[in-house]
Amino acid sequence: MAFTQDILINWTPQETRVAIIEGGAVQELHVERTLERGLVGNIYCGKVARVLPGMQSAFIDIGLERAAFLHVADLHSEDHGNRGGRASDQPLPIERRLHEGQTLMVQVIKDPIGTKGARLSSQISVAGRMLVYLPQDDHIGISQKIGSPEQREQLRTRMQTLTQEASAADGRPAGGYILRTNAEDASDDDLRADIAYLRKTWSIIREQGLKSAPGSLLYQELNLAQRVLRDLVGDNTQSIRIDSQIQYEDLLTFGQEYTPSAMGKLALYRGERPIFDLYNIDQEIERGLARRVDLKSGGYLIIDQTEALTTIDVNTGGYVGARNFDDTIFKTNLEAAQAIARQLRLRNLGGIIIIDFIDMTREEHRDNVLSELRKQLARDRTKITLNGFSALGLVEMTRKRTRESLAHMLCQPCPTCEGRGQVKTARTVCYDILREIMREARQFNPREFRVVASAAVVEMLLDEESQHLAGLSDFIGKPISLQAEPSMSPEQYDIVLL
Repeated sequence: MAFTQDILINWTPQETRVAIIEGGAVQELHVERTLERGLVGNIYCGKVARVLPGMQSAFIDIGLERAAFLHVADLHSEDHGNRGGRASDQPLPIERRLHEGQTLMVQVIKDPIGTKGARLSSQISVAGRMLVYLPQDDHIGISQKIGSPEQREQLRTRMQTLTQEASAADGRPAGGYILRTNAEDASDDDLRADIAYLRKTWSIIREQGLKSAPGSLLYQELNLAQRVLRDLVGDNTQSIRIDSQIQYEDLLTFGQEYTPSAMGKLALYRGERPIFDLYNIDQEIERGLARRVDLKSGGYLIIDQTEALTTIDVNTGGYVGARNFDDTIFKTNLEAAQAIARQLRLRNLGGIIIIDFIDMTREEHRDNVLSELRKQLARDRTKITLNGFSALGLVEMTRKRTRESLAHMLCQPCPTCEGRGQVKTARTVCYDILREIMREARQFNPREFRVVASAAVVEMLLDEESQHLAGLSDFIGKPISLQAEPSMSPEQYDIVLL
């Protein structure tokens, strides 16, 4: 059964937040900050900064802080590519297709993540309401979610006729198109209007590209609120509520032109309570940043996100509700499968994901848990590949990553532990201090050593470690005084020579 969804948009001048509600629970969160807008879909006039033949890739300067990355697989075939333009020919290596200083029109396909720059493609696409325009290609693609083969072939035939009409009208090449899911029931007039809009947009981009300097932005993707109407609204959407009068009017103007079918669902929220309080969304955001996720049964998940991959560990916790241990494990894993699918969307976790379900002895239990996970993941708009249980009993999967996760967007590494997730104990810091005083005493001859450290460390040196401190003072023949500094973190200390 398909869940109906409600979309809530919370707008402030500095930030737009979108929550997608399905079955009364938050399933997805999208955040866009005015000063940190995502780059995916933006088109730039780039300049080749460096070609790396060994990696078959190049770094492209598009005016950002870090150079962006372009792999040979993302180069369009006409960019000094195949001889004669035949796809069957062996493509030329990147060093024969690009050279330093060359200008190139490129599009961002992945935002900068962590220390990595943006990922680029020279295969340009411009998204409309029902179509994606591929100005450098000539094929017609159909979304896999659109019905029967017969219907897909019908749509393809209609599109070929419409694109030839458009090409004959303005004398420019027809180009290629991909029909999005919401083109399934579109009329010829709807498709014709989208084609005209996309061709006009591309014409402006191309003209800008001919006269702009390298590093210039030629086209910026729609803002988050506009993308909601274009990409996220479907037949199962019941309502779209936004809490800003100005943005509501802007969305009305935009929607009447590009998504008229969604206009009956758009409403201005006038309630006294903040719009996100309707479903306790701010609390859900806090839970979405936590390492531990509690399940209703008493079990829980532990989610650890690293640069290489994300691991999810399932634990029974206090759940003892089933008749026997096997059933307890099975029911916990089933509930975990549902929770994991939601957490992936809520936290926008991407890349490699390893799930460690509780070990199940029965094959049918493993099959049922995997089937439930597949069923829940089918609601995800993001591309996912899911493998079965490995020899170690782990489930391996990937989820396409195109933007920062919720945690990376809203948080930064802890300055105290520097991202390790733990700090040294007070006793460990005490012993570091004692060793450092010994080292300093061999090189210098001060009147006194003063230790400045956190209150917990100073307290331990005065109490449990006082004997060792006194023994060291006798050994070096110098007094050692202590000073607590509240602003210091547990690992910080300073040794002052007086």
